[in-house]
Amino acid sequence: CNPRSAFPHFVCTTAFGHCLQQHIALKRIATMGAPTFNPISDIISGAIMAATSVPQLIAYAETVGYAGYRGLTTAGAPLFAWGLATGSPWMNSGVTSLTAVMAKTDLGGEVYVAMYGEEEYVDLVSAYSLYIGIASIVMASVGFGKLAQKVPGAVKTGFKWGCELGVLSSALPNGLYAFGSTLKTNTANSAFGDVVKAVKTAVPSATGVSGVANIAYAVTHPQTWDLVPAIIFLSCTLFVMKSKSFMPKFMPPGSEVVIATAAATVFSVYYGYEGGMVGEIPTADFNSGLSLFNGMISIPVEIMDVKALLNVPIAERCFDGSIIKLFIAAAIFSGVNFLSIVGIASGFEAENSVPWSAPRELIAQGVSNLAAGAVGSAPVSGSMSRSLVSRMTGASSQMACIVTALLWIYMMPYMSIMSPTPKAALSSVIVSAVVKNVVMPKKILQLKGTDFVVGVVSAVTTAITSPTLGFGVGMVAYIAINAVTGGKGKSKTA
Repeated sequence: CNPRSAFPHFVCTTAFGHCLQQHIALKRIATMGAPTFNPISDIISGAIMAATSVPQLIAYAETVGYAGYRGLTTAGAPLFAWGLATGSPWMNSGVTSLTAVMAKTDLGGEVYVAMYGEEEYVDLVSAYSLYIGIASIVMASVGFGKLAQKVPGAVKTGFKWGCELGVLSSALPNGLYAFGSTLKTNTANSAFGDVVKAVKTAVPSATGVSGVANIAYAVTHPQTWDLVPAIIFLSCTLFVMKSKSFMPKFMPPGSEVVIATAAATVFSVYYGYEGGMVGEIPTADFNSGLSLFNGMISIPVEIMDVKALLNVPIAERCFDGSIIKLFIAAAIFSGVNFLSIVGIASGFEAENSVPWSAPRELIAQGVSNLAAGAVGSAPVSGSMSRSLVSRMTGASSQMACIVTALLWIYMMPYMSIMSPTPKAALSSVIVSAVVKNVVMPKKILQLKGTDFVVGVVSAVTTAITSPTLGFGVGMVAYIAINAVTGGKGKSKTA
């Protein structure tokens, strides 16, 4: 790696790919059973993960509703905690598109920032992460981990589609327009805005309908798109989605994201891009944060005042003044989060014979969310894409997660290279992950009979209201329909 390069992060990533071609090929062969501990493999895998995930960290922070750089400064601690608590050698944790859109919707992100400012919103999100962490640990202690595996497949399918539509709506504004506020203003002043007002008047909890209206307006009014960001967004999206078919096999998953964002960053620097960008990334202070062993080891992570976070007026401002509603929302969020972990762990068990413990992983989710709240991060959950990269690149233990976390923490001084990255490119990272299933919801269309009804109800309710409410409505619909039909057409559980 050449530290004098203008883009050392991207140069290092490419170098890793070339140097590790044989390493990765050999690791693909050994896919059955729990891997044998190999610290060298974990260091290599952790480094690859750290390099290829940076664009996602920024993009998902934008989805939460605060500055993208916060995704970089807060990612290390939750993953470090996860690595200490999880029992899986491959599973990775972090802010995902699902947790980002759920947190933003539950807390009314845009409205809250407009009323109280970003700093207070960061406190709000951090407090919510703490409550979700507490809820996860409590639920693990009462046996919820095993119960979560019984959630009907139709509810999960519809819920996932509704959340993916929410993710799409959060990414489009900065993808097709120089500044995301343009789309929101245009939609509010159109016939779609009138529909949103009517729906919210009739159903006050329909917070997601604004995002659906934004998608409808953007798709039907391409003449309003800003040319340069739209070209960056569409070209990067196509590249990320299609490049796997022609990229060299030795390059690890996620390399296409690095290449796309690197190209967009170079364009921004040399052609004076004037649209929305990541912006200034604060320099890490190595004298602040945690000090261990009488100062021998310093970890530059800013720790928030946890007692102050517990006094944040989250119930008063977001849950109608009800502590009970707050705890219910945190419990539902925790349960929905855990479904992602169940899916990932079950897949590794089926494909690789790697056993897992539901209570332990739910506790790991709780511990990592407590860490997330302590450093100002949004809620975290299992990440399918990063977990698959860990397996593919030869991780042998949880040490790989810890290596990734430490690299994110200690490489912060070099992250300023991302400052000129266009938000349009980061939006493409998000959209490329969900647009295919949103446009063609094959899994919903494959549902039959009452399952199809439950799936559609879950999907529509999640998209128009909120993920938390959508999941609850989906479960009620499943129970009610199966009670009426006597259990005929009952969904399979995952």
